[in-house]
Amino acid sequence: MDFENANALNQAVRLLSLRHRARAAALLTPLGLHPGQEVLLLELARTGPMIQAQLSEALNCEPPSVTLMTRKLEAGGHIRRTPSPSDRRASVVELTDSGRALAEQVKQVWCALAEETVTGLPPETVAEVPRLLASLAGNVDTRRR
Repeated sequence: MDFENANALNQAVRLLSLRHRARAAALLTPLGLHPGQEVLLLELARTGPMIQAQLSEALNCEPPSVTLMTRKLEAGGHIRRTPSPSDRRASVVELTDSGRALAEQVKQVWCALAEETVTGLPPETVAEVPRLLASLAGNVDTRRR
């Protein structure tokens, strides 16, 4: 690939990432959330309670980031952390009733953001986008290098 094409591709991916994150932040702010917290809520809504280490793995982020997010969400009353019965060093994280309600609101925001993102694209292209983006993400996944 020549530089012009490489630059166009890299800039497009960068711009999409920046704009998507900024738009997500704008949509999450009225819910009292920061980017990243919504993914944690959605993961717990999907899977149920899990220890923080599992949550870190599922979210593909560092344990200190999960610790910070869980502290903030716990302070807001959206999650509860309890000691793991099988490992005293681990905490089990679970949604509270408030967290479940917030996760439902996040799902609505997520749908609106997705619809905004693909506005104007034909349905067959929209159906293909997740596979294409997953393939691109896999190509640059630093864990497999």
